[in-house]
Amino acid sequence: MISNKKIARIAGLLYLGVVITGVFSLMYVPNKLIIWDNATSTFNNIASNQTLFRLGIISGLVCYIFFLFLPLVLYKLFKTVNDNYAKLMILLAVISVPIYFINVQNQFTILSLISRSNILNGLSTEQIKSMVMLYLYQYENGMQIIHIFSGLWLFPFGYLVFKSGFLPKIFGILLMLGCIGYLINFTGNTLFSNYSKMGIESYLQLPASLGEIGICLWLLIMGAKESKISVQKI
Repeated sequence: MISNKKIARIAGLLYLGVVITGVFSLMYVPNKLIIWDNATSTFNNIASNQTLFRLGIISGLVCYIFFLFLPLVLYKLFKTVNDNYAKLMILLAVISVPIYFINVQNQFTILSLISRSNILNGLSTEQIKSMVMLYLYQYENGMQIIHIFSGLWLFPFGYLVFKSGFLPKIFGILLMLGCIGYLINFTGNTLFSNYSKMGIESYLQLPASLGEIGICLWLLIMGAKESKISVQKI
């Protein structure tokens, strides 16, 4: 039988993979290439840095492959805490994976628009630039849907951490607050076109960031004690 400490470190390693590839694909690459209010600069950045854009696509896919297996490993760690909450955690996390894979089609379309000019002879350069921005916004809209589940899975996860007795309760609180932050940000971005300029989005995201990075490092470095809690149901 695999010990809790070993399961925790496997989960921590998968989580680290999610964090590193996620930061690269969702933050570093967009910040380097995309200027949302300048279609020409964005088009030129992607066209002249196609390798970086393609690495971003691959990194994003790898991120969500890691994320597919992460909750399955976490289930082994938390099923003795509350089996139903552990199963709910898996469900809410895994739902986001196929949505992300479908959403990446928008990025592949952008590559086609930029690198396969021979099939776009009937379109002007300005039209192609506008289409690139359209598909970038489509990709961002898809990510908004994914962020619903990026938040929802954190609540049962945080609850399980809080109740576990073998992990710090503070991480559980941060994860549950992170769920609320994700949902508020989704609602704000949906209701208000200038929500991202209000300056509150990053603050609401902070508990999730601290909780996820914190629990990732704790699992990887410290592992987890052996659970003495019997299986609970809702």
